[in-house]
Amino acid sequence: MDAGARIDESVPHSARMWNYWLGGRDYYAIDKIVGDQIINEFPGIRDVARQSRACLGRMVAHLAGQEGIRQFLDIGTGLPTHDNTHEVAQRVAPECRVVYVDHDPLVLVHARALLTGTDEGRTAYLECDVRDPARILEAAAKTLDFTRPIGLILFGILGNVIDDAEAAEIVRTLVDALPSGSFVALNDGTGVLDKEGREEAIRIAIEQGSTPYVARTPDELAGFLDGLQLLDPGVVSTSQWRPNPTEVGTPQNVDAACGLARKP
Repeated sequence: MDAGARIDESVPHSARMWNYWLGGRDYYAIDKIVGDQIINEFPGIRDVARQSRACLGRMVAHLAGQEGIRQFLDIGTGLPTHDNTHEVAQRVAPECRVVYVDHDPLVLVHARALLTGTDEGRTAYLECDVRDPARILEAAAKTLDFTRPIGLILFGILGNVIDDAEAAEIVRTLVDALPSGSFVALNDGTGVLDKEGREEAIRIAIEQGSTPYVARTPDELAGFLDGLQLLDPGVVSTSQWRPNPTEVGTPQNVDAACGLARKP
């Protein structure tokens, strides 16, 4: 079945609402309606979306520029927007290879059209659920060389795995497959600043048919990186991970936490 035929425009989807909060255009009326309901209860979600996107760019640029990473596995990529992983990485090193993974059919439609890389590098897309890490690894190996370091990106995806043990096992399976010198870039929502607002936002999204989500604490997110070498400044609010200098000073904390860690 064609991916476009599997898109239900009557049900909101997290990737499309995320695109709306980022200021994009790839969403349906239901995504805006529910997205606005969530904003009313949890106004910080727009800052979470924008700071998460900016942090992704900083981490990928660091990995490609300072750490020499030339391969990336981006799971839960969401809808293409500005400064996608391959664009940031290939600006630093055109030979970078990037594999995107998502299971939203609308993401697949856009990925086929927009996620194209440089002639020197390679960009591929896999339609797969994060809950099937073995399949992800098998398919990604057709593009990436698992004998060389890889940057694994898990941005905003583990919150969709409600069970803590299952989420931890997914991360272990993925990390175990990576060679020494690889990195894990992790980012996900928390409820530190506005616990009630975050919980109400999750309730609204689920009630309207969107994907269930769990907001974990920064310490719980840090647990996914156990056994790895955390880079400074550790697991912090997403806006505080090596922010770029601005005229107005350091950005405020947001209700999301992130970390970048190296596999010994």
